[in-house]
Amino acid sequence: MKELTKAEEQVMQILWDRENAFVKEILEEMPEPKPAYNTVSTIVRILESKGFVGHDAFGKSHRYRPIIAKDQYRKFSMNQMMKGYFSGSASNLVSFFIKEKNLNMKDLDEILKIIESKKEGEK
Repeated sequence: MKELTKAEEQVMQILWDRENAFVKEILEEMPEPKPAYNTVSTIVRILESKGFVGHDAFGKSHRYRPIIAKDQYRKFSMNQMMKGYFSGSASNLVSFFIKEKNLNMKDLDEILKIIESKKEGEK
């Protein structure tokens, strides 16, 4: 799997939310200033060549749909971030977010519950 550019990821977020869309519909959901129609069309075709998007033809029009699930890309993306910024260490990643995000007690309790649940599942 390849990493997405910001523009590609923006288009994928729309496709993941909508499940399928024509280029015009993708463009309508993009924030201002909106890119040109041809720009969005090019991005979608790049995503298709990367294996992220498929299409259904309706005459000369194409309706695009994600082939790669959002969760699948999220796992890939987080693994890339862990490797690149946290020496592949999950504890370094969690420690960073705890320190930098000023988590409240509720958030910390939730994290502890997830850790405890994982520990129980491995016993």
